Amino acid sequence: MKSNETIERFLENNKVETKVLVFSETTRTSQDAAKQAGCELARIAKSIVFKAGDEPVLVITSGPNRVSEAKLEKLVGAKIEKADAEFIYEKTGFPIGGVAAFCHKTPLKHVFIDEDLTRFEEVWSAAGTPFAIFEISTPKLIELSHAKIADIKQ
Repeated sequence: MKSNETIERFLENNKVETKVLVFSETTRTSQDAAKQAGCELARIAKSIVFKAGDEPVLVITSGPNRVSEAKLEKLVGAKIEKADAEFIYEKTGFPIGGVAAFCHKTPLKHVFIDEDLTRFEEVWSAAGTPFAIFEISTPKLIELSHAKIADIKQ
């Protein structure tokens, strides 16, 4: 089963009325996703994976924002490093540019969502591949990803 189909099934099973959109052009970057979705960059909920030792840390942040590693380290209580593509795929089951907010290969203990995203009723999120996204209500994204709302931007 393709990653985007896994996400689609998960959304259906959780009674989320949305459609995973698959494009021929990439949605890998926030700018690409915003262009495909036809929305403002700030409504893109981009998933970034960091690592604390061997533990993945997922940050779902607003499209234009950069993550403050210092703030993230305080939240996690450990030194944070950027994760490479191999680590990200090994821990989440998704490639860079397509990491979904949920349905990870291994359960994630640390998931944070940028407080800036809470100002939007709905946001767009990656659907498992660098060519697929879906729209979801922000409260539902927080609920399904088990994310803690945090001030994490630089």
